[in-house]
Amino acid sequence: MRFDVASLETTDVPDIEGGTDMSTPNLFLIYVTDVERATAFYSDLFDMKPAMVTPRYVSFEVAPGVLFALWNGHGNNAVTTATRTSEVGLMTPGSAAAVDALYSQWTSKGVTVIEEPHDAVFGRTFVITDPDGNLIRVSPFD
Repeated sequence: MRFDVASLETTDVPDIEGGTDMSTPNLFLIYVTDVERATAFYSDLFDMKPAMVTPRYVSFEVAPGVLFALWNGHGNNAVTTATRTSEVGLMTPGSAAAVDALYSQWTSKGVTVIEEPHDAVFGRTFVITDPDGNLIRVSPFD
């Protein structure tokens, strides 16, 4: 089956609360083993407060109608040894010095560093992990 993007019309898709088009991803979910610990980590790291808190699911509204959420799956069934194949990304404005400054700020909080700041094809970048090993990459805006 061939998918033709040009044939889509935005009027064919209803809006949901907040004006976000339902065909656009609006929930970015990270599996964690300890929701309370992960909530404290991300609240401190990104200086944000949760929009919703439950014992196994916490969401943060990162833009109108767009959520970044932490979930431990079905009770104690979260897999802690899973290979990490995705990253949480934070694109920062400014120069390479801004990326380096954020690296200094975050390392002073005791984060686990996977890649120290270096220059990549898309600019200055570094990678840390959350307490569950989820990767967090900082890079400049594309």
